[in-house]
Amino acid sequence: MSTKNLVSYGLLLFIPIAILAERLEWGALTVFGLSAVAILPLAIWLSTATEELAIITGPTLGGLINAVFGNATELIIALVALKSGLIDIVKASITGSILANTLLVLGLSMLVGGLRYKEQTYNQAVAGINGSIMGLAVTAVIIPALVINTSNIVEASAIRQLSLVVASVMIAVYVLTLVFSLKTHSYLYDVGVSDHGAAADEAEKPNLWLWVGVLLAATVGVAIMSEIFVGAVEEAANSLGLTPLFTGVILLPLVGGAAEYVTAVRMAAKNNMDLAVSVAMGSSLLVALLVAPILVIVGEFIKQPMDLNFGLFEVVAVALAVATVNLISQDGRSNWLEGVLLLSTFAILGAAFFFHPV
Repeated sequence: MSTKNLVSYGLLLFIPIAILAERLEWGALTVFGLSAVAILPLAIWLSTATEELAIITGPTLGGLINAVFGNATELIIALVALKSGLIDIVKASITGSILANTLLVLGLSMLVGGLRYKEQTYNQAVAGINGSIMGLAVTAVIIPALVINTSNIVEASAIRQLSLVVASVMIAVYVLTLVFSLKTHSYLYDVGVSDHGAAADEAEKPNLWLWVGVLLAATVGVAIMSEIFVGAVEEAANSLGLTPLFTGVILLPLVGGAAEYVTAVRMAAKNNMDLAVSVAMGSSLLVALLVAPILVIVGEFIKQPMDLNFGLFEVVAVALAVATVNLISQDGRSNWLEGVLLLSTFAILGAAFFFHPV
């Protein structure tokens, strides 16, 4: 049994402990910590089930499954937080997920891979395409903020309507990126969908219904744990002296995206930098082009209206992160120093968000 499976099995013990802690009112900070740890194995199993089903269903449908469920944990946590009215934290978590995937995950992958191999290569064309799409995502984040900061008076309803239009365009673009990557230009993205690699074609395929069951069970488990986690996050953050901005930008993405982080770094350590870059940048694109728009649209239906008007500092941070990643990844090669540069950028931005006033 692999170390990954041992860890994911062991951490499942925290699920009943977290539920017990919430029922017995052990305190918000304790419940927050236990539920955060309990979400990690569920996220890992959700990611593993997605990978296994992708092997069974083939590259096209498998890619679609990865696209839909790849960031399911982040989406579920964000939806639960939105339902609870924690709109500031939800918006900050979108910023945080983009920063974490582009800087932290890619940085760790380049560092770990660079320490084992002097230099690693990846598909420069795909990195360039992803960078261009991220440019659109940055534009979508900047526009509502520009409208507000360049106008004397802007009605809240106007920003909400603008956000709905932008969200619709972003979802349409995401659908088109799926057509591009899974159909018309699938040969560019043929980097594998899991650790199994080419051996998966030769080995016996995984059990379909087993992994469908695991996927459903993990999704339900994440939803239950997210309710407990979100219920304690605000009080726990206050007790730690953390602002909603820092909580959303740093803490929520670290919990929700744990599975993707582990996968990307593990692939880099195996010298599969193509897949590591694909996971990191693909997750950023999914958050920016699908998760954020879904939250805007769902917010209208559940009477928790959320717009795309991010704070100026958040907008600048995302723009800087995307520009830095595009600059570093344009040559299709990576080494440990480039990983350090990305991690340093994330650390500086994290410190800035920590000290940023409410």
